[in-house]
Amino acid sequence: MRKLGIYVQVPFCQTKCTYCNFHTGVVASSRFAPYVEAVCREIRGHRELLRGAGVDWPGRLGGGVPGKVGTGAASLLRKSEAPGEVGRRPASEGGPYTESTLAVDTVYIGGGTPSLLDPVHLQNILEAIRAAFGERPTSEGGPYTGEFEEVTLEADPETIEAAKAAAWVRAGINRVSFGLQSFSDKELVAAGRMHRRADIYRAVPILREAGIRNISFDLIAGLPHQTKESWRQSLDELAGLAPEHVSVYLLEIDEGSRLGKELLLGGAKYSAGAVPSEDEMADYYEMAQEVLRAAGYHHYEISNWAKPGFESKHNLKYWRREPYLGFGAGAHSFSGTERWANAHDAAAYVTTVRGGRLPVEQHEILTAESALEEELFLGLRQLDGIDLARIERDYGVRLTGRFDPLASAGLVEREGSMVRLAPERLSVSNEVFVELMK
Repeated sequence: MRKLGIYVQVPFCQTKCTYCNFHTGVVASSRFAPYVEAVCREIRGHRELLRGAGVDWPGRLGGGVPGKVGTGAASLLRKSEAPGEVGRRPASEGGPYTESTLAVDTVYIGGGTPSLLDPVHLQNILEAIRAAFGERPTSEGGPYTGEFEEVTLEADPETIEAAKAAAWVRAGINRVSFGLQSFSDKELVAAGRMHRRADIYRAVPILREAGIRNISFDLIAGLPHQTKESWRQSLDELAGLAPEHVSVYLLEIDEGSRLGKELLLGGAKYSAGAVPSEDEMADYYEMAQEVLRAAGYHHYEISNWAKPGFESKHNLKYWRREPYLGFGAGAHSFSGTERWANAHDAAAYVTTVRGGRLPVEQHEILTAESALEEELFLGLRQLDGIDLARIERDYGVRLTGRFDPLASAGLVEREGSMVRLAPERLSVSNEVFVELMK
């Protein structure tokens, strides 16, 4: 059986954080139920809806991309290297498929703040997935413990209540990802977050008591008013609460967020003048590496750490280019040969799905060149690195020489056919990607 991940997008929040560049919105809670009904409708009818949108699902799920890698392949090949046929993976990996040969093993409900939904809404979504993809409960009225190995719910600390947490577990949710961002109230206020430090300490015991044994914390390095001392305090408090998983992100500065736009304009709103420098953010990232390593976390992806056995099974699918289906407004999907995404506007999404159509606004049939780029860039995000021998075999190309200058510069490490980012240079990993594109 081929494993499949399911992602469900819930694009609603209580407030818009100053740094947020996601397609989320603050809406009346009366809009939650119609949205959930549309998501369930999409899940139940996904085969026909995808067919109507021109998506070949499941097609050659996870198969190689046909065609040739040309000498222009995003400048990844030296001019002296001849292009080759793109190798197809074995039939055991590549299809053609029917959904009877697929088994959903991970579900990720993200946003937005999906913990705002009534537990019944979340239960309805999960039951729609089970009905569409075949999972059944082990006993009447008991928790669902079938093929779903990992069911993640994104949550904000201030939304946690004992009754809700217990209902989540009954519905089958076994992992909660907390958007903490900081343990400093000053930083949280400046970022527009609703929760405070005390909410974190209140929420974690509630989840543990409910039976959640897999909790992930998110932190952001680079928030306004963040200092070396406050960042170290956040890391130490995180380590003290001992979540199973940790994600650390650097503040993104772009026009997609209010804070980013203000920084680019040189303004002072949203505490823009109190944002740490890029060098300070890099220092904070390296401090996180040290503190988390000492606390027993395994660094397995550029932004992610886990206690042994608690790596995010769902997110690993993204970096390994394994198939996943996305449902809801703005949700992305990947079959191995095609990528597509739903329209971001939640109201338009509900209207379109009610009308029996899927609002696909992005649909890409991957070329050999784009698939090869993904193999390299997504693969190198994982600290285990990439197997150049496999990639060269699958794509019929020779890439080994491209990495020699990067190894000489100390940006990557070579061990046989394996290439990985140098652990001490992860904070400047973009340099590797830029060099590969030259």
